[in-house]
Amino acid sequence: MKALSKVVTAYRKRPALLAFFCLGTAVFLSGCSQKVEPWRFSGPTMGTQYNVAVVPPKVVPPNGERNEGFSCDRAELAKRIENSLAQTNQQMSHYIADSELSKLSAMAAGESAQLSADMEKVLRLSERLYKLSDGAFDITIGPLVNLWGFGPKSSPEDAVPSEAQIADAMALSGGDSIEISGSSLKKGKAVELNLSAVAKGYGADKVAEALESCGAFNYLVEVGGELMLKGMSHRGTPWKIAVEKPSSSLAGQSSQRLIAVSDKGVATSGDYRNYFEKEGVRYSHTIDPRTGRPITHALASVTVLAASSAEADAWATVITVAGPEQGMALAEQENLAVFMLVKTNSGFKEKYSSAFATYVQ
Repeated sequence: MKALSKVVTAYRKRPALLAFFCLGTAVFLSGCSQKVEPWRFSGPTMGTQYNVAVVPPKVVPPNGERNEGFSCDRAELAKRIENSLAQTNQQMSHYIADSELSKLSAMAAGESAQLSADMEKVLRLSERLYKLSDGAFDITIGPLVNLWGFGPKSSPEDAVPSEAQIADAMALSGGDSIEISGSSLKKGKAVELNLSAVAKGYGADKVAEALESCGAFNYLVEVGGELMLKGMSHRGTPWKIAVEKPSSSLAGQSSQRLIAVSDKGVATSGDYRNYFEKEGVRYSHTIDPRTGRPITHALASVTVLAASSAEADAWATVITVAGPEQGMALAEQENLAVFMLVKTNSGFKEKYSSAFATYVQ
């Protein structure tokens, strides 16, 4: 799973979800003069970076969350975080030749295989969103992403494929070609699987589980831009994050809106940074599996809050592909907290779902 290039994910390159938790990384800092500093952990993973902030033991935030002591010391926490991420990467990377995902992708049509508990969870989530979105979320879309120059096996960049090439790539895809029964997967067609639109979020969830196994219940976990937040920050207030204002440049990032979040997974997706232009036409890296072509609607950015980071991660892709109207309809149908930035002639217009209204300050 590579990052910070055209092949960060099979669907999109994440805009930054800016976290106000005072880590020494490329995030915005806000009032970082607290008496109690969080325990901080960071490093490379899945071709990107992870950052974790944990409120240290014997600091009891006002919300009463249990935080009187940990069963692990700081070194053990760091070890469990690293082990958790390494396991998720070994399971779900399409760059590791012997990963569980790579082995599933190598299966021929008609073959079946037993799934790990983690893989089953992620594939069932993917299957559910594939059906709910009428195919807007499809983990078999790799051939199309490669064809448009945004994947690990890409055609030459900035090449616009022919109608015949698009049809051929679509014939190699199809979320309805995989069937999950019990804890096994059966392939009706020899499709390749790519979990880039959910694996980092799931990785954040697994780190959260590792922290809680040590008795840590007030933390922020970020893996490649996907967040899982629990309890209170070291300031005794909900964790604060900011949605990035859309810009094609990484320089001079600024926030569009600041929100306070606890006990939620958060993910932001957008199409304003990773694209190519050919003969005056802009081609987004976000490919609609239903058409085989880049999206053309006006949705620039979407932020999703959900029960888990994996769900937020996957839903951010669904809604980005679906667009502002269909995406908002899905958000209301599923009672999702969704915040959108929609392109207009004069800039960007904010839109948000009913469930997000409580986060608007």
